[in-house]
Amino acid sequence: MAGADESMARVLRAARTIVVVGLSDKPERDSNEIARYLQRQGYRIVPVNPNVAEVLGERSYPSIDAIPADRSLDIVDLFRRGEEVEAPVRAALARGAKAVWMQLGVRNEAAARLARERGVPVFEDTCIMVQHRRLRIGPVGPATGPDPRENS
Repeated sequence: MAGADESMARVLRAARTIVVVGLSDKPERDSNEIARYLQRQGYRIVPVNPNVAEVLGERSYPSIDAIPADRSLDIVDLFRRGEEVEAPVRAALARGAKAVWMQLGVRNEAAARLARERGVPVFEDTCIMVQHRRLRIGPVGPATGPDPRENS
């Protein structure tokens, strides 16, 4: 495995909670499809979307700052335009996020630099679901299993 692949695999294997910024409640949206996949793999999803109260059986928060302090932020997965990710990355870093993931098409040099300066792995312009499958990570431990209401 190359360096980037090793880093991705390490982050994905260690994570149990994934904060999804911009998670839509519409099943046809990429953010929803990818979050459902991640739930099926055993990750606990924490939606961040100020426009919905609940997504995929999980309470949605209006911002990263609104997530309860006792919640771990293992990976913060960003479904926002590149120019809109610096503020959530700053909030995630302030909360001790262990990794920052910018979905396919999302890049922000300043936000990535902030994370790297703090020793936090950053993945830009890549789909977490595609990489999870490609790296053959498989389901994570049972501590945060999939929501039983999610059947697909």
